[in-house]
Amino acid sequence: MIVMPAAREASAKKARQPPGQMSAVGRVFRTTAVKLSLVYLAVFSLVTIALVTYLLSSINAILTSELSDAVNAEVRELLNQYEIGGVLRVVTLVDSRSRQPGAGLYLITDPSGNPLVGNISDLPEGVVDRAGTSVRAVPYRRLSHETDANSHHVALVRVFTLDNGFKVLVGRDVGEREKFSGLIGEALRAVLVVTVLLGLVTWWFVSRSVLKRIDQVTHTANRIVAGDLSGRLSLTGSNDEFDRLAVGLNHMFDRLTDLMRGLKEVSDNIAHDLKTPLTRLRNRAEEALADTGDPERAESALEGVIEDCDSLIRTFDALLTIARVESGNQTIALSPVDLSDIVGEVSELYEPLADEEGVELTTSVAGEKALANRELLSQALANLLDNALKYGRPAEGPARITLSVTREAGAVLLAVADNGPGIPETDRGRVLERFVRLERSRNSPGSGLGLSLVAAIARQHGAPLVLSDASPGLKAIISLQPA
Repeated sequence: MIVMPAAREASAKKARQPPGQMSAVGRVFRTTAVKLSLVYLAVFSLVTIALVTYLLSSINAILTSELSDAVNAEVRELLNQYEIGGVLRVVTLVDSRSRQPGAGLYLITDPSGNPLVGNISDLPEGVVDRAGTSVRAVPYRRLSHETDANSHHVALVRVFTLDNGFKVLVGRDVGEREKFSGLIGEALRAVLVVTVLLGLVTWWFVSRSVLKRIDQVTHTANRIVAGDLSGRLSLTGSNDEFDRLAVGLNHMFDRLTDLMRGLKEVSDNIAHDLKTPLTRLRNRAEEALADTGDPERAESALEGVIEDCDSLIRTFDALLTIARVESGNQTIALSPVDLSDIVGEVSELYEPLADEEGVELTTSVAGEKALANRELLSQALANLLDNALKYGRPAEGPARITLSVTREAGAVLLAVADNGPGIPETDRGRVLERFVRLERSRNSPGSGLGLSLVAAIARQHGAPLVLSDASPGLKAIISLQPA
């Protein structure tokens, strides 16, 4: 097949056109606003045509009935006059009426069919011969238009015969009815034109408004896809569906920004926190390999390797637990649990460590039950207690940690308080994020995931973790629903 240069150029241009791109006109006519406007315009036009057609036919029927009644009434009157005064009286009366301006149609013929009086000059052949009781439409021409060959009209006429063979035609012109029909037709055309114009104007404004808002959504989404997370949709203040959509999308964009920022921070913190133990792990492994002549040093190095591996495993276990809790895929079964049992078990577990560290561990538990998941709540309480043991030691004096359960304002409060340095109020929200540690040197043990896991468990129980000032120290509170 031979491809002409123009065709090749057009094909190349089409091939260079990005997929999904179309002309402005094509893009406008593919919008929902245009489609709905065309559908509404077509439906409204059809309804208007049907309504006007129905009205026109009904009015024509009414006018035709009125004209027929008028013809029949005049026929009855002429018959009455014939009974009173005979043919001469009827002829005189018809001659008088036919000369009046705007008169009806009259014609009297003798038995031979010759016209005697009337105001009709031309009728179809045989009309006068068909006498009867029905009214029918026939073309005619008045005497005043006799010289005009094109001045034919239509009338509703009735012919009746007198006793002596004279025939009388009485009729009414339907020109008024035709004029009225013409006015209705013109009105219909005007309504259709106005409807189309209004439809086009409405479509123009609606499509511009809708396209502008949709283009804004598309532009903002493209900015975010390109990496600019600062893009947000503007609000008009009308609180319409587009404003509500914009509010929802802006909330989604805010959440996406937070997640991306959190992911970056988590990645940075993982790289920072895991680099040191992995380096130490490698060094100890090399030390164990190098000290083949000293079994005790090799064993000590291997024990250090195992300790570092356990630390890494605990870090990844904490990450996996947080991910499972926050994913929502795992259903958290809540049931009535006795908080005194949980506090007793956890405090009993940590008492030896507290005694070893010289920390006074006390409990203040009322017999309260709450709706909770026993395993997750025990883990959260253990993390809070472990965090207090690590970071809740005061600069001077003995360290004290208190585990308490109280009821307040229709909620059961599970709290862990210490008398250490506490956390500044500006940092209390930040420490709940993953891998966030207020210690800049990061020399103390820990991965910065303990409070993040507690916060995730608290959210699954429908209550956020609240950090407050214990004066001195820090108090972590989990508010639970009473059973």
